[in-house]
Amino acid sequence: MAIVKPFKGLRPPVALVKDLSCLPYDVMNSEEAKMMASGKECSLLHITRSEIDMPEGTDIHSEEVYNRSVSNFKKWQKEGWLVKDKKPHFYIYAQTMEGRTQYGIVGCASVDDYLNGIIKKHELTRPDKEQDRMVHVRANNANIEPVFFTYPAVKELDDIVNEIVKNKKPEYDFVAEDGFGHHFWVIEDKKTNALIEKCFAEKVPFTYVADGHHRTAAAALVGREKREKNKKHKGSEEYNYFLAVHFPDNQLRIIDYNRTVRDLNGLTEEEFIRKLSECFIIEDKGSQVYKPDRLHNFSMYIGGKWYSLTARPGTYDDNDPIGTLDVTVLANLVLSRVLDIQDLRRSKRIDFVGGIRGLQELKKRVDSGDMKVAFALFPVSMEQLITIADSGNIMPPKSTWFEPKLRSGLVIHLLD
Repeated sequence: MAIVKPFKGLRPPVALVKDLSCLPYDVMNSEEAKMMASGKECSLLHITRSEIDMPEGTDIHSEEVYNRSVSNFKKWQKEGWLVKDKKPHFYIYAQTMEGRTQYGIVGCASVDDYLNGIIKKHELTRPDKEQDRMVHVRANNANIEPVFFTYPAVKELDDIVNEIVKNKKPEYDFVAEDGFGHHFWVIEDKKTNALIEKCFAEKVPFTYVADGHHRTAAAALVGREKREKNKKHKGSEEYNYFLAVHFPDNQLRIIDYNRTVRDLNGLTEEEFIRKLSECFIIEDKGSQVYKPDRLHNFSMYIGGKWYSLTARPGTYDDNDPIGTLDVTVLANLVLSRVLDIQDLRRSKRIDFVGGIRGLQELKKRVDSGDMKVAFALFPVSMEQLITIADSGNIMPPKSTWFEPKLRSGLVIHLLD
């Protein structure tokens, strides 16, 4: 069963929370981070993307950048921009997007649960990205940013959250620059905190990494490092846990994660479409934007026109939890078979576009000449994600996109 514990969070005062909080480090580049932090002296981006305080061109993985992150983190605490709670709490973090609100429980997940497979994952991690976040966690001795977990919904936990949300005013309540609402409650009552911990321990057999596989791995591996170095290790130290927001699975929605490709592998547009017709039923949609409306149906934009592609029966295996995914179907029938892109993680010929940017972003990239063709996919379902994680399988790269992203800086977990 899952171990999820309350903790003494490090948090900003209410007056600063909107300017201090920010998007996760990995959804922006350095230039975008610098723009986002502009005019916001206390933005957490000075800690999570501290290269923005360094001369242009500085290696973002250099020792100087990590040292600046540490000095900024210390400054934020000294200035009172981040203040530690006196008692351990669970917290509720809700996000509102397009009229939908999802409610997560913020608590500390267990390093042991990650190492023992109680926390399940559906993506592979890249060693370079994992190492970067390990250095960041190790240097700051803190989980600065939370990871995004889900769990099979439990009525008792839903009831606790509903009761608090209904009867208590949120500590933080603001709309960020992206138009999404963020709402945050501190659970003060000691018995309620104990009940939440008990519910996870008795009713939640597994939790699942929804978003943030690299941050999860980094946090767990640093925790393991610290226990191995501590000759007086007891198991109750804060480094045995890391910061996570746990959302019930029935409240989450995965949106599409699309692909653009730079070239047609030497084919003309007509030859490319002819080859696709061997595995797909193709419908010309002209200039009208077309969005996939079912599994195994794809949208393609090429040469100023939109097309519907429907995979022909027999070209995929619905009995295989990986084979039935549309990311797999597209990879097998188009990217590998026709375009000769064999390694999605490393190929420079392909790029991935989160569905939050809309299908017009795909059109824009192709029309600009930067990309030759774009594909939009029907989103993966939560049921598919959990089935794959439960079976021990791994999804192809860039299979899921969750939105809204967790806001960093609402609460931080210190490792001592």
